[in-house]
Parts: sequence; structure tokens; C-alpha cells
Amino acid sequence: MKLKTLALAASATLMAAGPAFAAGHAIKVGMITTLSGSAAGLGAEIRDGFQLALDQAGSDAIELIVKDDARKPDVAVSVADEMIQSDKVDIMTGIIWSNLLLAVAPNAVRQGTFYLSPNAGPSALAGKGCHENYFNVSWQNDMLPEASGEYANTAGYKNVFLMAPNYPAGKDMVAGFQRTFKGESAAVVFTKLGQKDYAAEIAQIRASGADAVYYFLPGGMGIAFGKQFAQSGVDTPRFGPVFSFDQTILPAVGDSAIGIHNTTQWSNGLNNAANKKFVEGYQAAYGRLPSFYASQAYDTANLILGALKTAKPADKDAFREALRAANFDSVRGDFSFGNNHHPIHDIYVQKVVKRDDGTLTNEVVAKVVDDMVDSHAANCKM
Repeated sequence: MKLKTLALAASATLMAAGPAFAAGHAIKVGMITTLSGSAAGLGAEIRDGFQLALDQAGSDAIELIVKDDARKPDVAVSVADEMIQSDKVDIMTGIIWSNLLLAVAPNAVRQGTFYLSPNAGPSALAGKGCHENYFNVSWQNDMLPEASGEYANTAGYKNVFLMAPNYPAGKDMVAGFQRTFKGESAAVVFTKLGQKDYAAEIAQIRASGADAVYYFLPGGMGIAFGKQFAQSGVDTPRFGPVFSFDQTILPAVGDSAIGIHNTTQWSNGLNNAANKKFVEGYQAAYGRLPSFYASQAYDTANLILGALKTAKPADKDAFREALRAANFDSVRGDFSFGNNHHPIHDIYVQKVVKRDDGTLTNEVVAKVVDDMVDSHAANCKM
């Protein structure tokens, strides 16, 4: 199957009709993701992971429409309006950044469109702001940093320098870490979203007396900081959630990342049949190891395909229940939804390693939490 791209948009309709759709039109899924700028690689992972699941299923149940948000909230809002009003999409997905998701998802679900997040998981949508038509298939933002706090306790860190971009996810990542970490914060620094120069922050780390650096810097931010930190000569240990140490970042950062520990809900070496099928299929299709972004998008597509076996989005109550049932094989193993439609799943510590062929990747060291429920679920009244 070929994906046809026109300017900011791409659409694909798959072959071989599935039984539930033999006498009806395909379900339209609108994917808004970041496909330009320094974070374009993250959007490509989301798009490609989702597409792989559709290709492997070989069904014409879904028509996928893909558009670029340029990592700008106003663009994302405009594209979402177009998808809902003109394209008449049944389901929306794809957004990476929490500030964009907060600009798009609440309005979309209020209009009756289902939104399934393959990445961003802001706390504002997990507690009091939860909604019956909103599902998160990745994690709630605080989950991985809470696990990082537990890791830091086990590692014996007492005085940690905290750093994250100044936007909703960055604040969740700091709050989550501080919720479980028993030590002190040498400093809490919020950087500019999309920042490229970290000389000032590295000087602060050098002078802080911290025994470790915890940071959340996804995409190009993580690449820039990782390279600059390695060149600085500062040898303070680094760790954090997977976003700063994932498969989209490691090849660019290089060997200086080897040995860094990070927390995740998925790793390419998890030993289950669904994950093996995903990792092997992704490498065969795209010629690279998948990132956790791709794994989450793959799960999102398979969640939708599983739900479509029993209901269509036009029957909102039935389709909602089908999504809640999570009738699919997740690449992370055990998967279910909590009362707030966020995942309940295991969280791991992994570390960066270099394979014999020179590939940098992560491998699981230990499980940190079994069947983790996010900290905001109790505030959701669904």
C-alpha cells in the first residue's frame, strides 16, 4: 500500500474488506501530528506506527487522513476544525504535545468526536477534566516521572537537579517526579519549549552541587541538550523518563548516552508475541528500530480495529464500550483502561546500551511498578 501525500495532508484507504464493513463506508480517522520542524521525526514515528498496524490488518475499515500541526496550537486547532467540519472524521488522534492536545481535544470530544491520544497525557484531562469520548492509549504524563522518582530513591540520589520545558507536559513531568522522590531538589528549571542552546542550564548544573540530573526534553531538545552536556565535561549522572533517551534521540546523541537509566512502559525487547510482530514488522517496513512513539500509535490503531469488530463510532455508546474493553493485543503486554480512560500498565527501568552491530538502544533492567494507575484517576467522576 502506498501513502499519498499532498502538502500538509495524506490519506490512505486500505484494501480487503473486513466483515463488519462489507456493506458500509470506511471509518475516517483524522491524524494531526508534527511533521515539520525539529520535531518532525516524532510525528513520523506516530504516523508510521499507526500505518503499520493498518497494513498488517489488511482491512478497509479505516480511511486515514494525516495533517501537520507544525507544533503550533493555532495550526492544530484550525486543522482539527477542518477535519471535524469538512472531512467529517469519526475519530481523531496523533497529537504529540500536551499544549496542542489541550487546545484540540476538549472541543473535539464535546462535538461528539472520539479522541484517542497516542502520546500526550496532560493531567488536566485525566482528573476533573476527563471526558467519556477521550481515551489515552500511551500514559498519563505523571506516570513515567513518578517511576523515575522511585528509581532515584533506589539509586540513592539525594539532591537532584530538575529540568523540563515550560509547558503543561513539562510541569507534569516535574510534579510527577517530586511526588515520589524522597530527596531534595537542587534546582527546578523550566526551559523554553523548542530551546536549542543549553549553555546556561549546564552552567547551573555544574554549580548546583546536585548528585544527579533529571530531565524531560523530547525530540530535538533532547538531542541538543545531550550533545552539549557531553561536550561540557560535566559528569553528573543523568536520568529521567524515556522521552529524552528514546530511539529518535540516541543515534544523534551518540555513545555519551550509554548507561543512562530511564523509565518507560514499553521497550523493543519486551517478550510478547504482539511486540515481536511490531518490532520486526516496523524494521522491515521502515528500515529502523521503532521508538516508543511508534509503539503507542501502533497500539492506538489496533485498539480502534479491535473496537470496530463489534461497533461503529456512529453508535457512540456501543463504540465507547468497545474501546473501554481494550480488545487488542498490546505491544506492552497487559493493558486495560482505568475509570478515566487512561492506561493501567507496568512501568520499567531501562538503560541505554550499544549492540554488537553498533546500534544504540534501550534494554529493560527491572520492572518498577505493576499495573500502575495514574495519580489523577480518583478525581475523574465518569
